[in-house]
Amino acid sequence: MRKIYGNPWLELWEEHCLDPSGNPALYGRISFRNKAVGIIPLDDKGHTWLVGQYRYCLNQYSWEIPMGGSPHPVAVIESARRELKEETGLSARRWEQILFVHTSNSVTDEEAYVFTAEDLDYGEPDFESTEKIEIRRLPVQEAIRMAMSGAITDALSVAGLIKLAALRGLR
Repeated sequence: MRKIYGNPWLELWEEHCLDPSGNPALYGRISFRNKAVGIIPLDDKGHTWLVGQYRYCLNQYSWEIPMGGSPHPVAVIESARRELKEETGLSARRWEQILFVHTSNSVTDEEAYVFTAEDLDYGEPDFESTEKIEIRRLPVQEAIRMAMSGAITDALSVAGLIKLAALRGLR
């Protein structure tokens, strides 16, 4: 195994291995330095919050659930609390993990978690210097429709919203 590249967010590894038929193969693996955490905040009126921002790799604007990275030694719930506050100004007294997924398991070992956050307190966001975020409050059913229609394309957002819809009987 040989490290090809690394930066503060990821490492790219090259591995010589055997394919399923026993022949020599070359495999590339991306290892992320953080776990991914997404949050679906829910208020008592049936609304949620999405964040919108330009995504460099896609060269387009993206609406997503609030999310960020959780360094490996940090509990994902603590990172989820931090990210929700940073991106929306919200904090919550009630949290539930509703999803765990591997985001692209053919090329990466990334783990991703989605939480619901309820019983909310409102405050001011505290964006990181790398973030220019627009915040949007909308009915949770509208966010689910956006995920179903393709208006939201971020995989963790889509998976989290669809899972929420299934768990709570929402459309």
